[in-house]
Order: sequence, then C-alpha cells, then structure tokens
Amino acid sequence: MKDFESSVRGVLYGTAYGDALGAPVEHLSRQEILERYGHEVETVLTPWYKKDEPAFRRLGRIRGYGIITDDTLMTIALTHVYNQAQRHLDAFDMADGMIREIAYRERYIPEFDRVGMIAERLFYAEKHIFNRHLLAHCDPREGGYGNAVNCGAAMYISPVGVVNAGRPKAAYDEAISFAMAHQLSYGLEAAGVLAACVAAAFLPDADAESVVNTALSLARDGTGKAIAALTEEAKKLRGIRDDHGEVVRRLHEALLPYSPIGDTTRRPESQVGVPLLSFTPSRFFSIEELPIALSYLLIFEDDPAQGIIRAVNSGRDADSIGVMTAVLFGALHGDGILDKKEIEAVDQRSQLSLKQEADAFIRTARLIQKNDALRMRGELEIMKRYQ
Repeated sequence: MKDFESSVRGVLYGTAYGDALGAPVEHLSRQEILERYGHEVETVLTPWYKKDEPAFRRLGRIRGYGIITDDTLMTIALTHVYNQAQRHLDAFDMADGMIREIAYRERYIPEFDRVGMIAERLFYAEKHIFNRHLLAHCDPREGGYGNAVNCGAAMYISPVGVVNAGRPKAAYDEAISFAMAHQLSYGLEAAGVLAACVAAAFLPDADAESVVNTALSLARDGTGKAIAALTEEAKKLRGIRDDHGEVVRRLHEALLPYSPIGDTTRRPESQVGVPLLSFTPSRFFSIEELPIALSYLLIFEDDPAQGIIRAVNSGRDADSIGVMTAVLFGALHGDGILDKKEIEAVDQRSQLSLKQEADAFIRTARLIQKNDALRMRGELEIMKRYQ
C-alpha cells in the first residue's frame, strides 16, 4: 500500500533506476537500440561501452551494470540542499547550497569510477550554474540567462514536488523560483510542471489521468501544447501498446511541431557555425522528455514497471526520460513497483546508499510540511480576527 514514505522512496529509487536503465542507450534512437542489442533493454544489468570501443574513447565514461549519471547525482544533491536548509528554496539557494554540493563536496562519480566533484561530470548547460553564480556573480534570479535550453533542471527537480506533496501549484511556484537560477524558457517551464506532477501524485485519490490533468492545468505555451498533443495520442495508444515501434513513431510524430531536436541529439562538427533552433529559448517549443514521460504514464498506468522500460526504449534522451517516467510512477504508486534486485544493483554499483538518502529526505520533507501547516494555521487565525 502506498504511503508518504513509500512514495518518497519511489521518487528517489525511481530516479536512480530510470537513470541507470536509460544510460546505456542515451542518444540512440529506438532502431539503434534494437540494432545494438537485438532487443529492448530491460535490466540495469546490461553492459554498454567497452574500453576498446570508439564510443568509450569519445565519452571517457563507463555505463551499464547499474551505473547512474548526473540526473541522479543532481537529484540527491538537491535533497542535500533541502536537508541543510530545512525550508523551502529559491534562486538564492541554487547560488549557495547547490553550488556547494556540485563544486565543493566530493562523492563517487560512477561513470568515471572515481571520487570527484559533480561539476566535473555535468553537461555544459548544467555547468552554467557554476559559471553564472560563482564566476560571474550574477543576481541568482538571473542565473538562467544565456543558458542552452534543455531538460537539465527538470531532470533533478522532483524533490521540490516531494516537499510540496499534495500542493501542485506550490510545487510549480517553488520549482520555478529555484530553477530560474539555472534554466530559462521551456526548460524552466518543464521543471515547474514536473514538480507539480510529482506533488499531485501524492494526493490520496491520484491516478495517471489526474497527474496529467495537473500538467495541463499549469503548463504554458509550447510545453502545454506538447503535453496536450502527446497525452491525447497516448490515450489512443493504450489499445496497441504491444506494438512499441508504432507507439514510438506516433508519439514522436505528435512531438515534432514542438521539438527542434528529434533524433539529432548528438552535436557533430558539421553543426559548428550553423544557426539552429535546438536549445534556443522559445515560447513555441517544449523539451521532449516530460511529454513522453507523461504519455507512458497514461499508456502503462496498470503496468508501471513495463512503462518505465518502454519509455527508456523509446530512445533519444533515454536516461532523463527514464528518470521522469520512473519518478512519476514512483510518486504515484510507491517503491513497491520497482524490482528490489534492480535497485540493489544500482545502489551497490553506483555506491549510493539510497535508503539512507531517502530516510534523511523524508525527515526533512516532514519537517517542512509541519512548519507549513503551523504557518497556515497562524494565517487563518489572523484572517478570522479581521472578519
């Protein structure tokens, strides 16, 4: 049975599981996944690059067998910021607490198989946090200016939804206030919407449709239109979900008007000096990961484990799609939907101590919620005096 603690574990365990499952196939299309493995990836206990392969030499990273990426490292870092602050966060906490976590707190980086700083592993759009706040000393609320628009804030924003469990609009507002120090445009919007969806999933009567409706009620511009288009298509796909190739094709077709990236997630030398719409601010675009995750939430509402696997095997940004899909299912149904052996493998190989991380964050979230309740009671008393 789902309870608050189980849902929090579902969010954190789901983050690590979806990340590790998707990491070996990140940047591959569905067809490339099938060509590489001969089948869909269904377990975290799958290898990827060997040291003599060109792809390993290019990235200098190891993946597979339960190795997580920056999605999980940043999510856990955010829980640490909450644990230290013991309150709600805003842009100034990105410039202070988050910078300390990514640039001054050593931890094991599984892809490098060594201890280091999270900042060493981050993609350029996430390194922007360090550049803007510690080097450029910007106003924290302007930290997202000039960044490449991507899913980098949304991929780790789920703890904001946990702290605001049952209060989607509050989660949206806090996520925007915090992540504006990192992202902008539709990358920022996606972070707010995902946090709201996580918060909505904690409601007692929540289901996949109510979570999607929360997204639709809050999402603006291209993000809202992309979510509407894909989730509408997802409802039609429930009956034919066994033909995964058809599901992926139709979801990507629905996404096409709102995403300029498509299968071109790599950045080859041929793109140098060429003006492109990818990663540029726009009120018409959306990141791909969130609409796809919400679609798989609807299609596989009665089979969460398979929904996460299928979402990852849709390809492209597979690790972040896996994270967002697993986070939504985990918040909605609790950690019982996840295979314990798979989580143990991720925990051990990536040296995470997931239960310890979850327990600490549960205590923090409970404290913040208790303080919120006390404050609201006080506000109600004041309002009564003036009635």
